[in-house]
This record gives sequence, structure tokens and C-alpha cells, in this order.
Amino acid sequence: MVTARWNGVVIADSDDTVVVEGNHYFPRAAVDAALLSDSDMTSFCPWKGVAHYHHVTVGGVVNEDAAWYYPEPKEAASAIRGRIAFWKGVEAG
Repeated sequence: MVTARWNGVVIADSDDTVVVEGNHYFPRAAVDAALLSDSDMTSFCPWKGVAHYHHVTVGGVVNEDAAWYYPEPKEAASAIRGRIAFWKGVEAG
């Protein structure tokens, strides 16, 4: 089981993650959606496509843009469709 934690709270856990470039992509259903809020941030990866972001909030503290996902990944990255990854201090492993 892979778990994503921030500030001592489990944000996601699953035994079905996809690892891409060292990042665990969790199925959306394995992520506590109550801890996420939408962000306006986007970024572009040449082989994955356009990433969108969520803020992660734990105990009233916001970790801005700490989760990302590809709503329409390119074909080469189709395995991460419907999945979310984390960074900015969120530990996954």
C-alpha cells in the first residue's frame, strides 16, 4: 500500500499507483477529496500534456498547488488518466 501524507494526515492510499518520473499517481477514488480545492495553475509537459493543480488543506493549513493531474493526457501518458500525484512536501511511499 502506497500512502501520501502531509502534516501527519493521510491524503491518499492505494495499492494501485502508477509511477511516472518517480511520482506515484493515485486513482482519484483513493484520494480524500475533502482535502483538495481547485487551483487556477496549469503547466505543460511535452509528452504528458497540460497538468492542472489542486491545493491541499490539512488542519486549516494550505499547501498551494501540491497536487496535480492530467485531465486529458497525451497517448504516451494515458496510464495516468484519472490519477493524482503530489509534491511540495507531500510524502508518498
